[in-house]
Amino acid sequence: MAQTSVDFNAIPTLADAPRFHARERPGAVALTFEGRQTTYAQFDAASNQAAQALLAEGLKKGDRIAYLGKNSDHYFELLFGAAKIGVIMAPIGWRLAPPEIAYIAGDAQARMLFVGPEVLEPARKVAAELPDLKVVAMEPGSEWPTYEAWRDAQPAKDPAVEIDERDVAVQLYTSGTTGRPKGAMLSHLNILGGRRRAQETPMSWNQWAPEDISLVAMPVGHIGGTGWGIVGLVNGAKGVVAREFDPFKVLDYIEHDRVSKMFMVPAALQIVVRQPRAREVDYSRLKYILYGASPIPLDLLRECMEVFGCGFVQQYGMTETCGTIVYLPPEDHDPAGNARMRAAGLPMPGVEIKVVDETGASLPPNTVGEVAVRSVSNMAGYWRLPDATAATVAADGWLRTGDAGYLDEDGYLFIHDRVKDMIISGAENIYPAEVESAVYGHPDVAEVAVIGVPDDKWGESVKAIVAPKPGTSPDPEDIIAFARTRIAGFKAPKSVDFIDALPRNASGKILRRELREPYWAGRTRRVN
Repeated sequence: MAQTSVDFNAIPTLADAPRFHARERPGAVALTFEGRQTTYAQFDAASNQAAQALLAEGLKKGDRIAYLGKNSDHYFELLFGAAKIGVIMAPIGWRLAPPEIAYIAGDAQARMLFVGPEVLEPARKVAAELPDLKVVAMEPGSEWPTYEAWRDAQPAKDPAVEIDERDVAVQLYTSGTTGRPKGAMLSHLNILGGRRRAQETPMSWNQWAPEDISLVAMPVGHIGGTGWGIVGLVNGAKGVVAREFDPFKVLDYIEHDRVSKMFMVPAALQIVVRQPRAREVDYSRLKYILYGASPIPLDLLRECMEVFGCGFVQQYGMTETCGTIVYLPPEDHDPAGNARMRAAGLPMPGVEIKVVDETGASLPPNTVGEVAVRSVSNMAGYWRLPDATAATVAADGWLRTGDAGYLDEDGYLFIHDRVKDMIISGAENIYPAEVESAVYGHPDVAEVAVIGVPDDKWGESVKAIVAPKPGTSPDPEDIIAFARTRIAGFKAPKSVDFIDALPRNASGKILRRELREPYWAGRTRRVN
């Protein structure tokens, strides 16, 4: 198969990608979405219009806009249009509760909010709280102007704004260790620099051909959705955008749209492969499935390898590293199982990995410590949080991931645990502090600790360990329902256990490991 002739040196910023492909392959399809097809020439022109429309609203370089909704081809058009004038896109997870959405939009100081049809009601609450926020609806059916009318009122002339590769392009919010999400600022160089380095070391799974078709099914509020969509567009591939992940539709996309590459999380793969029709679909066009965001059980991986019959590549990374920094290549995937199947994999080209102790000193092979990474893909920092940035990224560029792991003698990274208390459920990152803050307000709760416990479907599920106030007998379902009024449903506890008092050390810190131990007993690692 012929490889693309994309010269990433000719695409120093996201703004240059539509221009490059409109010039080189104008008639090739860039995106399809629910029957709508956009060529690269049209994508370039429409992103110019979006850029001009933002300029007409008075936005300038360094301003931010927010997107709230499920996946859409217009989201990517808007993202690249914003990039052409130095306006920063801050996508917001559509599953979040209105208070969380309002916090992110306010924290980002977003000038405009673009809203999908599925979140009109939450958007109305946010708009009422932030009256200076101009709202545009992505589709008809609301009181707000529609995106296409807003865009099409402007010319398709390239705005010709000078953009530096170190300018921030995307601001993705990560769940906060202190209960508030943080905006990870990702520059054009962060997003594209790693692509240039990887091009210097060809890896079959990471190469793209003109006929490649990518499925964009993960939510754009995450790096897995936005990042994967960008990768396909920068490589000049055709992106099939799914409004949301639907296991039945994924099989249709593979079969009817002839998908050749896709990124999925293990929980999603499990749902897809268990569909009755999964063993009847023609997968002959499917070349690679990239998976990540949480570990995958060996039995599930074997089943997927058998059913899909394609190459599998594990991806390890985080929002703060623009996604993938470590990969487990297809040749290390053995249906019979091997020691490396438990590894996250090898560093991507240009990525340095080390394992450090509490002082930051490097540890020898096979010694567990905190994983640190240094590469061009490390974020520019957290928006308006210099102390949090300094605590995560050292002056010499090493970023502490918060994951505990070790490197073997061959340089393979193994993830053992999490230094931070983050829970990964269905590839959603959930921080206990955020959930605890929501539960604490319940009138019968004296104190609460939130932990992740093994879950066969989602990897981990959220459990609240509650010490009730004296004289009360709280109902677990009532506590769960209360939490769901304050945070997104996927963050709320799925179960509640009660305890007389939470275990603490001499300084009063909750001993989470002691709380987790009964649920994780017999497992070799504390991530599922």
